[in-house]
Amino acid sequence: MSSQTIESLEVLVDRPEELYELLNEAEALLRQAAMARGSAGIRVTRHDLARYTFELSDTVPFGETWEQTGR
Repeated sequence: MSSQTIESLEVLVDRPEELYELLNEAEALLRQAAMARGSAGIRVTRHDLARYTFELSDTVPFGETWEQTGR
């Protein structure tokens, strides 16, 4: 049996009052995946006010979350 690890998540925000809750949930899920992998940090990209991408990244130190705007 194989297990899958989440590598990235996209967060789409429909209601501004849910922003922080959705971002915190996405970071928590990726943090668990990073712990299982043991070697990647999390990069968060804000594309606009309603769209964010969370991804495991070997360029981000393990245990850290870095944010960036746009791509």
